[in-house]
Amino acid sequence: MSSCVKPLKQRKTTPVVLLHGFDSSCLEWRYTYPLLEQAGLETWAVDILGWGFSDLEKLPPCDVATKREHMYQLWKSYIKRPMILVGPSLGAAFAIDFAVNHSYAVDKLVLIDASVYAEGTGELKNLPKSLAYAGVSLLKSIPLRLYANYLAFNSISFLTSLDWTNVGRLHCLLPWWEDATVNFMLSGGYNVTSQIEQVKQKALIIWGEDDQIISNMLGVRLHCELPNAIIRQIPDCGHLPHVERPINVSKLIVEFVEDSCTYFASDLEKGLVPIR
Repeated sequence: MSSCVKPLKQRKTTPVVLLHGFDSSCLEWRYTYPLLEQAGLETWAVDILGWGFSDLEKLPPCDVATKREHMYQLWKSYIKRPMILVGPSLGAAFAIDFAVNHSYAVDKLVLIDASVYAEGTGELKNLPKSLAYAGVSLLKSIPLRLYANYLAFNSISFLTSLDWTNVGRLHCLLPWWEDATVNFMLSGGYNVTSQIEQVKQKALIIWGEDDQIISNMLGVRLHCELPNAIIRQIPDCGHLPHVERPINVSKLIVEFVEDSCTYFASDLEKGLVPIR
């Protein structure tokens, strides 16, 4: 059932597990993943249950609790050691929920342009199923995906946007995609605001300076509310730094794994620390 990119070989370093955002896949990491492996990190890129390329022919529930349990079973069966969990956008909400519920499985967190203050799927959870399916079917349309790319990235050409759109919607062509997405929508989605202060792990927050989807002021708020966190802002970058600025993101993750980033919330005045 699980879909993931496994490391070429398991190493002695703390494993780094890469998640993805809402209705996406591990292909988000196609530029950054090779750089992390080249740096000598044991790197996994995992599709969250209900998204990506997991085999869902026998469709399970795709609510928050089931997504968490699915990840736990994958960790228990294959990774087996405390990991550094990396969550971009809504993947950050997944990472926080997982870290709070399975703290022994998570050594550190990396949260990228984190979508952690939304109140789940809001009123969408009350939609009649027929309307939910109609709405979800629009998510895979090329015009909508192109517009999402326009918002997500700072400045890319039309051809690049079209290429990234085609990659980003590949998983939407699987026969169970609509059922899984509707199931998640009607379940209520992620609401992790109350869990943020329960996070025990050290956290690195990465934020694109020009994010048009989630204000970097929410990054500052997250930095203030997490008990032990640092924040790094990437200039000339939008909502998905690991796609738009892979060299910057890989460098920050490698430094964090190696504990080169030594200034945590107890030592650092709350605020943005840009990487140039």
